[in-house]
Amino acid sequence: MTESLASSANVLVLYYSRNGSTKNLAYKIAQGIEKTGAQATIRTVPPVSDNLSTTQSSVPETGDPYVTKHNLMTCSGLALGSPTRFGNMASAMKYFWDSTSDTWLSGHLEGKPACVFTSTGSMHGGQESTLLTMMIPLLHHGMILCGLPYSEPALHTTQSGGSPYGVSHVSGNKEDATLTAEETALAIAQGERLAALSIKLNDK
Repeated sequence: MTESLASSANVLVLYYSRNGSTKNLAYKIAQGIEKTGAQATIRTVPPVSDNLSTTQSSVPETGDPYVTKHNLMTCSGLALGSPTRFGNMASAMKYFWDSTSDTWLSGHLEGKPACVFTSTGSMHGGQESTLLTMMIPLLHHGMILCGLPYSEPALHTTQSGGSPYGVSHVSGNKEDATLTAEETALAIAQGERLAALSIKLNDK
């Protein structure tokens, strides 16, 4: 792996977060990406309003910028994160992916690696079903899914979040966004793994 190949890889970390848990995972994944020498681009999606007379500003007042189709088209890989909503991704993230038919038709994401991550309020709050269902639109886009192998020691010891389908966080009923040591280690490892695949697949 040469330095020029690593620096040319731009991995998109796309998340939606309400209480900070998923955002914290996103930043640790980005840390892992950048440990390899690749570039991490962190983006979010706007919330969905049920007030039809309300329009969402195209630029967030605070926090990370909103994702654009250009971000998708130019990324070398994708880390996709959302909190769990009844065993599925949040509506704001689903709304964004429902608007990507033009990207699907153009095939811009085909052959690129992707991983998924999530957070829940309880240990059995639907983490695995959310991770698995988040993979479905990525498969339709032709992406190559990247899990997290059990060669990562924290997968064997975690008493909170973490799975072979993707990293996760358990916030508990107090909505604690602080990541455990195992969750942090797994998020960084997932970022490194995704970036390494992005760099190899970018070497054409």
